[in-house]
Amino acid sequence: MFKTLKRYFGYTSFRPLQKEIITHVSEGKDALVLMPTGGGKSLCYQIPALMMEGTAVVVSPLISLMRDQVEALRANGVEAVALNSTNDDAENVAVRRACLQGRVKLLYISPERLQNELPFLLKDMKVSLFAIDEAHCISQWGHDFRPEYAQLNVLKREFPGVPVVALTATADKVTRQDILDQLGLDNPRVFISSFDRPNLSLEVRRGYRQDEKLRAIQAVLARHKGECGIIYCMSRKTTEKVAELLRKRGVPVAVYHAGLSVEERERAQDDFINDRVRLVCATVAFGMGIDKSNVRFVIHYNLPKSIECFYQEIGRAGRDGLPAETLLFYSYGDIIQLERFAEDSGQRDINMERLHRMREYAEADVCRRRILLNYFGEPAGCDCGNCDVCRNPPQRFDGTVLVQKALSALVRTDEQVGMSVLVDILRGTYSPEVKRMGYDRLKTFAAGREVPGRDWQDYVLQMMQLGFVEIAYDQNNHFRLTDSGRAVLYGHGQAMLARIRREERQPTRQAKKADPVLRLTVPEQPRPHSALVRPEDDGLFEALRQLRRQLADEQQLPPYIVMSDKVLRALCEFRPRTLDEFGRVPGIGEYKKEKYGARFLRLLTSFGD
Repeated sequence: MFKTLKRYFGYTSFRPLQKEIITHVSEGKDALVLMPTGGGKSLCYQIPALMMEGTAVVVSPLISLMRDQVEALRANGVEAVALNSTNDDAENVAVRRACLQGRVKLLYISPERLQNELPFLLKDMKVSLFAIDEAHCISQWGHDFRPEYAQLNVLKREFPGVPVVALTATADKVTRQDILDQLGLDNPRVFISSFDRPNLSLEVRRGYRQDEKLRAIQAVLARHKGECGIIYCMSRKTTEKVAELLRKRGVPVAVYHAGLSVEERERAQDDFINDRVRLVCATVAFGMGIDKSNVRFVIHYNLPKSIECFYQEIGRAGRDGLPAETLLFYSYGDIIQLERFAEDSGQRDINMERLHRMREYAEADVCRRRILLNYFGEPAGCDCGNCDVCRNPPQRFDGTVLVQKALSALVRTDEQVGMSVLVDILRGTYSPEVKRMGYDRLKTFAAGREVPGRDWQDYVLQMMQLGFVEIAYDQNNHFRLTDSGRAVLYGHGQAMLARIRREERQPTRQAKKADPVLRLTVPEQPRPHSALVRPEDDGLFEALRQLRRQLADEQQLPPYIVMSDKVLRALCEFRPRTLDEFGRVPGIGEYKKEKYGARFLRLLTSFGD
């Protein structure tokens, strides 16, 4: 296992859980793997594929994602291919022949094409394992449900002895269980890695006007001069508008949205992948198919529709582990638009609830990383220190008694209520639901009458964000007590709540009466430089980037596939002098050592002189 890791990927140690997952899958057992974007999911099936006899079949939803994975594997000396509509007939014939002859270790295929190839190609191949990438697409509760994924339960019926590993970066408890049920996995083990991405800074700006957003964006660009970033917008119109405003300010920017022709979209994505354009303004479909490791910032010009979408999109920054910045703009107009989308969707209730959770994140006064981690079922015991709330913390107080009142009321309802009814019980409000269910006879009825209803809503949101309660989406969005909440309720833990700040909106000449969102005035925070090398090494790093660009152009590959920024930084730090030393740099495997070592060593030696 370790030899395979070093030979093909250039590393000598695994990230958390990777070794356990690879061992489990290599033993022929089914698994569900949850890892954050950039957390190393691909290795969890790629290494078993290289170790096992036969060909691993990887089900992937996007052609661009397949292409990126295949290019990266081939650049590491792995025989990988894809069957998709961009191949001509001759290419697909050659791919099938190679698979039947056992010359392919990984075959990437879409769920639709898999159904067509199942009776013929797959039945005649030696299949080592099936990997279902972006597995949340199979669940009706997933944020990106795709009907074609629902047919993948055929795999366990047709290939009962072949292990299936499902992988996703974003799935709550309900979605995870639905994935297992839909795929019909055989006694699967569920692996949940930490969702924490400490290298990502998190920041929210509320109620900003267009000119304020542009100034903030330009400040981000100034901090990341010459580095790559993405600006996500809600609509095609906004995407075009923001790009045009930036161009007028002298900022080169590509545009990507569904209203463009296929050729225009492919050109924009190709320019970004190959570093010909450093900034792209796009709708949310952009980036799903790329594993570009050197994105240094992600800006959301508008509020995303869910925390799952938000987390996946910010995860496209800093995939190499180096520091990266995320910035979210939030306005009441976004809420109105997104609520309209949710109303018109086929899953109104679930989409509205997820929008509410996204809104709660944007309005929070507690550590934003804790909110994200708690949302995915990973309670965090301390604040992160790398978000705007941590950098400008609110005043806090011991709210244990308040939290105990709310949790006690929740438990006495048998956890059968949501926000509004719980607040009615605490306030002593004889609402129709309270009277119908007899909640006015509870011991905790009116236990919090001295606290205004609006404040109770804020405190309950904080309780959710701190991981004391969670929402059961599949059970009428009722609150559920967590282990952390149970500890506070029974006196085994303390609950520190943020004092509620009712800032007045700063007066503006063009303020809109219909926008009641309050803006918190947060001072501009300096960000650490993303380089992990000494300033005097910047010249060497730029020279290495130029050599990487030359090698990429010669092979018509994206530069980050030749070498990641992280590997270039490591070369600056270690300054290898021999081929063996070059091969010991983390991220450089045997194939890249032999292919690129001599040219990089010449450059490194010239800088030493």
